[in-house]
Formats: sequence, structure tokens, C-alpha cells
Amino acid sequence: MLVNKSWLNNKYQWVGLKSIIKVTSDVHEKTTGKETTETRWYISSLDLNAEQALSSVRHHWQVESMHWVLEMTFREDESRFRKGRGPLAFNVMRKIAMTLFKQDQTKRASIVAKKKMAGLDDEYRSTLLESGIKMR
Repeated sequence: MLVNKSWLNNKYQWVGLKSIIKVTSDVHEKTTGKETTETRWYISSLDLNAEQALSSVRHHWQVESMHWVLEMTFREDESRFRKGRGPLAFNVMRKIAMTLFKQDQTKRASIVAKKKMAGLDDEYRSTLLESGIKMR
């Protein structure tokens, strides 16, 4: 966390800037065994301590991860629903489907593969729908 922002060029003295956050992560690729170090920078209008900043960054990436799964599985960005309640309704349906696929223990397959199986196999689709969404 950088508290002293005096080193910033005047061009970058954003109005309301309270925090500059640097996160360094060691990343291990399971498939290749390759290890890298990644550095990401964040700016915020909130006056955060290190713990709050880390929590905010983790939350941000959890949301990004969910959106990535929705995009890769359902190609959400290509959706033609743009008006009325359609976009929200289909977003909710995709999230329900994603939850059902993730909860499913009957098949060891990716969400994309499970989606394809559910489209082709009436029995598997029924199993998914009957399982419902388990509440925590």
C-alpha cells in the first residue's frame, strides 16, 4: 500500500485518489509446472488499510472469475438480449445452470462438457434439474 502519493506526476493526481495498491502474486501453473511472479496495481477512492485492500482485490477477482466462466460457458458477451427484462432473466438462468453444473457430482467433466451433455441427454438433464440448488 502506498500512502505517500507525492511522487506521482501531477498528470496522475486523480481527484479523490486515496489508495494505490500493489499486489504481487507467485503463480504456479499446475499443467506446465511453470512459476511466475505477477504484479498488479489498483487505485481506489477509498482510504484502505492493507487488509481491506487485499480483501477488495480478492473480491474483485472472484467476480471476474465468475464472469469468465459465464463467458466461456455461455458466451454471455454475445447475447442478443439487450432490452427489457430479458438480459437480467437470462443472466439469472445462466447462473442457476452454472450452479447446477458445479454442484453435479455424477459426471467428472468441465462445465462446458456438462452443458453439452445436458442438451443431448434427457436423463442427465432431469438429474440436474431434480437436484435443485442446495442452500448453504
